[in-house]
Amino acid sequence: MSEIAERFDRLAGDFLARVEATPADRWDRVTPCSGWTARDLVGHVVNGHRGIIAVVRGTPPRPSHGVGVSGMADAPRIEPDADLAAAYAEARAELRAVLTDPELAATPLPYSPLGPVAVAEAADRVGAMELLVHTWDLARAVGGDETLDRDAVVRTHEKLRPHYAALQSTGAFQGEVTPPGDADPQTAFLCFTGRRP
Repeated sequence: MSEIAERFDRLAGDFLARVEATPADRWDRVTPCSGWTARDLVGHVVNGHRGIIAVVRGTPPRPSHGVGVSGMADAPRIEPDADLAAAYAEARAELRAVLTDPELAATPLPYSPLGPVAVAEAADRVGAMELLVHTWDLARAVGGDETLDRDAVVRTHEKLRPHYAALQSTGAFQGEVTPPGDADPQTAFLCFTGRRP
C-alpha cells in the first residue's frame, strides 16, 4: 500500500471507530456542521467517498445499508434502520481499493479546491481534512473521543495553509477562527477550518 493510501486508511479507521462507538440514542444530536445531526454527518462522509469512487470508476454511486445518494457536499437521505458503520466500512474499503491501485490513484479529479490534481493527492490533503474535521465533529456531537492523530493534523494543516482562499471559496467550512496564543496543533487546525474547539 502506498504511503498516501496508508495515511488515508488510518484516518478512515479513526472515523469508523467513532461511528462504531456512537450510542444508538445519540444519532440525532446536532453537530458543529450547521443543520446536520450526527447521522447526517456520517451520511455526508459516506457520500463523499462514493462520489470520488464514482468519478474514478465511471459508474454512478449507489445507495447501500440504508444510506441514500446525494451531491457530495450534501447529506443524503438515511433510512431509520440504516447501518451507518457498515455503509462507511464499505465506502472506506472501496476508496482504499482506488488509492492502492496506482493507475486509479493517478486519475485526475475534474473538481478540487487544489486545482486539477490526482485522486491520491486530493485524498492526502482535502480528504484528510474532511476525515479529521468530521471525526472531531462527530465526537463533539455525541460525547466521544475528540483526540485526533497529531501527525496527521500537523501535516494536513501545513499542506492546506497555502490553499486557504480556494478552500474557503467552496463554502465547505466557515471562516477561520483566531486560535488562542497557546493553542496546540489540533486546536490551531480546527480553528483554521472554522471550528470552535
